[in-house]
Order: sequence, then structure tokens, then C-alpha cells
Amino acid sequence: MTPPLPDKLPIVPFTQPVRGEVTLPGSKSITNRALLLAALCDQPVTLTGALFSEDTHLMAEALRNLGFTVLADERALTLRVADQAKGFPSAHDAQPVDIFVGLAGTAARFLTALCAAAPRGIYRIDGVPQMRKRPMKPLIDALRALGADVRCTGAEGFFPLEIHANGLSGGAVKLDASESSQLLSALLMVAPLARAPIEISLTGSIRESFVAMTRRLMAEFGVPANGDSIAPGRYVSPGTHAIEPDATAASYFQTLPLVVGGALTLPGLRPLAASLQGDSAFANVLARVSAQPRNENFHEISDTFLTVAAIAPLLDGPTRLTGIAHTRKQETDRVAGAARELKTIGQDVVEEHDALTITPRLDALKEIATRGPIEIETYGDHRFAMSFGILGCRDLRGDGRPWLTIRNPGCCAKTFPHFFELLESLRKNSLKP
Repeated sequence: MTPPLPDKLPIVPFTQPVRGEVTLPGSKSITNRALLLAALCDQPVTLTGALFSEDTHLMAEALRNLGFTVLADERALTLRVADQAKGFPSAHDAQPVDIFVGLAGTAARFLTALCAAAPRGIYRIDGVPQMRKRPMKPLIDALRALGADVRCTGAEGFFPLEIHANGLSGGAVKLDASESSQLLSALLMVAPLARAPIEISLTGSIRESFVAMTRRLMAEFGVPANGDSIAPGRYVSPGTHAIEPDATAASYFQTLPLVVGGALTLPGLRPLAASLQGDSAFANVLARVSAQPRNENFHEISDTFLTVAAIAPLLDGPTRLTGIAHTRKQETDRVAGAARELKTIGQDVVEEHDALTITPRLDALKEIATRGPIEIETYGDHRFAMSFGILGCRDLRGDGRPWLTIRNPGCCAKTFPHFFELLESLRKNSLKP
């Protein structure tokens, strides 16, 4: 159990180069996809190396509310999904099922599609107030076009929702997944449950890497999903499915040696060619920006742009990060938030709708740090906490004293509950002879 964190966490800098090995948590994106697919299989499925975090807990708890058995063993990092035949309410049970998704985008989109595709039942889905602002309308419209009865009980196109399920009819449907590829992934995964083939026409650009992840996972669970026409089919249990280490979480520990010196090994992390995760490409991006800051397009790996933005004050020359407009509608407006926090620490930042250009001002950062610890606002967003936490590991003043404080570090529970505990253990290990 990870101990609770204070409301404000001073980051103790590394005074020696980092060394050692980091055991990464499982991928959130894969864990939540695999949980949904496992629930749709014909037999029990055991997920190994699974992520245990707020987002995956919400997904697992929702499946339990829907009647599935989800057994969790956090010590062994396993999740077992069983009793698939008992999923969804019985035909004579008219009681609505309440599902809470918090701020978990994967759970929100995937469970909305799952409940709409259910053969029966009434489902009420909601999240935290911030979740009620995140994009849902394209998925809602697509599900309605496929015959689903999806009712927005608040603002049209947003949570909260009430779904009166009667399955999906199939047919042709248009979808704009430019604001979140999860909208398309959600529809793809439930498409085999429809009574007829579903043919999806995209009307906007998407992040291909996450959709490719979804298609490959569907195939591993027995349903090929090549192309935009998905035929009815049944998912087949693979028995056991191994979850990859999280490539986005890896970005922080790939960056740490650049900030403090030294080297780390990340066992189990797959290279891009062998990984389901597009964020595995971050290692190549980091190598480029650390050697010669330049224009980098983060459209396909946007969850990692903050990792580079936060350490840009330490790089030589301007760094331009593009392809990030859709991150304005994630846990918070990440583009505006990054610009605001970087300006707070004295950096020269030009904010555009789809880009940030950061010109480092290291002297200004050091001067601000001499006045006392700088407080970084996280906006309740785990990526801000972890990215700027890495920046704070630089011994900026040369005296080993904290100069940067993270507000609400507990927001990391969303995907990486023990992040700061792990960071501190690496610092202490670096001091050993």
C-alpha cells in the first residue's frame, strides 16, 4: 500500500547520478482494454502484470457492477475476469445499474459503448465534474445511429448518461474521433456484439497508434479487426494475457538520467517494433531533443509531450512541441497549463493552439529558485505532477535542498500511485557507495 502524500511535496534533488533498475507499472491503456475484452470472452481470462491504479480500479469495479466477476491480486499484479455468462442484469431485473468513471477517459468511453451494446438493462454512467466536460458526443451520436438509446441527463453530448440497452443493430456509421482516439477504440471493441456488421467512416484525423493497439488486442482475443468494417463475432479467452509495462510511465525514467546524470535499466520495456504502445517511440524523441532541440510532433505520443516540456529549461536552445491540440481536452488543458507553469519558472514560452515553443532561460529559473521553493500547480493531472517532479530532481542550486514543490502529488494515483515513492528510492540508492 502506497502511503498518502502531503498536499504539497518538496522534491529532494539528486546529488549523485541515478543508477539502478526500475520496475514499471503495467500499461493503463492495455489493462483497461484487456479488462473489457476479457469480460466479453467465453471463458475466464487472467491478466498478468496488470496496472493497479485509480483508472483500472474504476474499470474493474464497473464490470463487477455489471455482474462480471473480477478478482484482483495486487501483490501478484493479476486480474482475473470470470462469470462472463452472468454479465449484465437478468431479463426480469429492471433496476438501473449505476456506474462511476471518475476522471478515467478509457473507462468512460469503453463502458459507454459496452452498456449501449448490452442485450438489456438500464445503465446510469457519470464521473467527476471535470469528466462532464470531456468529449463524448461523437461516440454518443455513433451509438445512437446504431440503434442505441443513449440519453444525456445533463448537457447534450456529455456525462451524465442513461442508457436503455437493447443491443446494436449494425450498419454504416460516421465517427469523428479527432478529439480522442478512445472514441473509435470503444466503438471497435463492441462492434462484434452487433446484430449485423458495422462499417465505420471516420470524418476527422485520429491518433493511429492507440487504434492500432486496440485492433491488435482484439485479434489476440480472437476477433480480427482489420479495416473499417467489423463483422459480428465472439471473443475467445486466451487463458492468460500479459500486460506490457507502461511506455508512458517509462518516459519519466528515460528522462531522469538526462536531468541528473547516470543510467537506469527498465526491464520488460519493449522497443517500438515489438510493442503495442505507440509511446514506445518516446526514447527516439528524447535522444533527438537531448542532442539538439528541434521541432517534434507529438500527435501520436501526446501523453509524453509534458515530459519534454517540463525539462525544456535544461536543454540547449529552443524546443518546439507540435501536434498537441487535442490534449487541451484531456484531464485539463495541458497546453495552456504547461505554458502557464513554464512561464511561472521564468521560461520564454509561445503558446499556439497546437504547439508550444519553449526557449530555455536557465539563469531566470535559478534566480527564481533562490527566493524559495517554486510551487507547481498540477490541475489534478497526474502528467503534470510526474513531469515536473523529474525537473525538480536536478540539483539546481548545488546544495541538495528542494527548490521545487508539487501541489497535489496524490493525483498520480490515477495511473502511477507509487511514482514519488519510487523516485525517492532511486535518489537514496544513488547515495550508496
